Amino acid sequence: MLTIENLTHVYGNGTKALDDVTLSIPKGMFGLLGPNGAGKSTLMRSIATLQTPTSGSIRFGDIDVIKTPEQLRRVLGYLPQDFGVYPRVSAYDMLNHMAVLKGIANGKERKETVEALLNQVNLWPVRGKALAGFSGGMRQRFGIAQALIGNPELIIVDEPTAGLDPEERNRFLNLLAEVGENVVVILSTHIVEDVTDLCPRMAVLAGGKVQLEGTPAELMHNLEGRVWRRAIDKAELAEFRTRYNVISTRLLGGRTIVHVVSDKNPGDGFERAPGGLEDVYLATVAQSRRAAA
Repeated sequence: MLTIENLTHVYGNGTKALDDVTLSIPKGMFGLLGPNGAGKSTLMRSIATLQTPTSGSIRFGDIDVIKTPEQLRRVLGYLPQDFGVYPRVSAYDMLNHMAVLKGIANGKERKETVEALLNQVNLWPVRGKALAGFSGGMRQRFGIAQALIGNPELIIVDEPTAGLDPEERNRFLNLLAEVGENVVVILSTHIVEDVTDLCPRMAVLAGGKVQLEGTPAELMHNLEGRVWRRAIDKAELAEFRTRYNVISTRLLGGRTIVHVVSDKNPGDGFERAPGGLEDVYLATVAQSRRAAA
């Protein structure tokens, strides 16, 4: 169990990236949803011992992450948002090098580890290829391979599917789901579908604060019957924003589809929308921004 209590981080310029964040994350996949600038990467870096928060506590089992970061690093796998590698080095040699850095000194054990991981992420056929020639999805799968070195008990992946095509995204998510059966995996993302597909539990982070936490089904149930939609002309959008609690808009067939949240039918041509995790997320972020305005 990963336990985060009252975590706050203020950067030197006065920006409060995290504001009293408290979360309990059990074994399995846990989704952390939030827009860009919500504080997700700051939270991930704090958990991964890459920066020390201003105040609060982080514990993983018996490990005090802030006081003894070296203990967490022994059981941590981390795939950051920007994953850099030596581009001219082959996948096999790079993973072997990283295994050395992770402390696998025995050559036979290291060879077995590298070969098993390359097979697990389906990169064995291209093990001799330079990483510079990898597609985005292949690079992300390599990133997961390096994060799995040493059989970590806690894995953090930050925006792992951004920029991937649908096929690579599905392949990558299937791999994550397989990995997440036996360890704690935190999936930090702004892509709602990733959380819907994978995570039994989730939280929404916005403005540096936890706005919602629970199972996707619970959170969708709380908004059930309260989302309404209507097609309008683009010129009407400003007026509708003043009259209704607009949570999202999108263009369809030359018209603008507006989604609003209301406890009762707003009338005026609106119809009930099916509602889903995306509406939950967008409604939560919209509410957070209004509160901060």
